[in-house]
Amino acid sequence: MPHTEPTEDPAEILRKAQWEFVKGVVGLEFLPLPDRLEIAFAGRSNVGKSSLINALTSRKALARASNTPGRTQELNFFTTGNGDLYLVDMPGYGYAEAPKAKVEKWTQLIRDYLRGRVPLKRVFVLIDSRHGIKATDIETLDLLDECAVPYQAVLTKTDKLKPGELDKVFAATAKGLSRRPAAHPVLLATSAETGTGMDELRAAIAELMRLG
Repeated sequence: MPHTEPTEDPAEILRKAQWEFVKGVVGLEFLPLPDRLEIAFAGRSNVGKSSLINALTSRKALARASNTPGRTQELNFFTTGNGDLYLVDMPGYGYAEAPKAKVEKWTQLIRDYLRGRVPLKRVFVLIDSRHGIKATDIETLDLLDECAVPYQAVLTKTDKLKPGELDKVFAATAKGLSRRPAAHPVLLATSAETGTGMDELRAAIAELMRLG
């Protein structure tokens, strides 16, 4: 039999990729060409999207993390050095103190992007494990179901919970997603602080890349 070299784990390739910021988009007319797979991240303001993206890509400051809710006000696109994937950091929702006109603008941008972006293969919806699914999350899940955009829930900040507490939140979240038509059945539990769940998240993205 011919000798074959072992192939590297796609998730490990994803971790080692040379990630770079491409652009911030405030309107659909500024979207990059739809020439590669897109994976987006959504979640309430301060849910830890930027921190998770930095942990996922093994970069300390690829996405700008902030303690100030509402910092991400546009669709931020990141790509790998070989240009085969976009990661999209979406504006956080549920930030009540932002000006109403600005919130409406963000909301419309998100709606338009979700409804019409052909390369978008999955949205990872981040849910703070300390709070579980809240009303603002339900609004986003309803929108994703309405737009028929596949999504997968990701619990964040699990290092802040005791094991028994996490089990309860995990079970309640999984139950809340079980009857949603566009929801992926596998719930992920992560911590950007400790790295918990990052390999599983990379594996999920690598599988989407493999399937194209």
